[in-house]
Amino acid sequence: MTQTVKDRVIAILAEQAVMDVSDIRMEDTLDDLGLDSLGLVESIFAIEEAFDISVPFNANAPDKSGFDISSVAAIVTAVEGLVSEQAA
Repeated sequence: MTQTVKDRVIAILAEQAVMDVSDIRMEDTLDDLGLDSLGLVESIFAIEEAFDISVPFNANAPDKSGFDISSVAAIVTAVEGLVSEQAA
């Protein structure tokens, strides 16, 4: 069975947050998941590797990055967009 982008992103976030995938909700924020800045950076690297994409994220200024990290849903949507751009 092929995993969707959503499933893979959630699996990556769950691994970094040391949570079960079933405990992650789309409306969760990184704070809800207990991910600190290091966990976020590790998640970004894992996402880049999993999808062979470059995420426009600046760890020094995450609010000014072109990558929405406001919720799990926002991260999934942003990764889907990057994957689509790469495929085009």
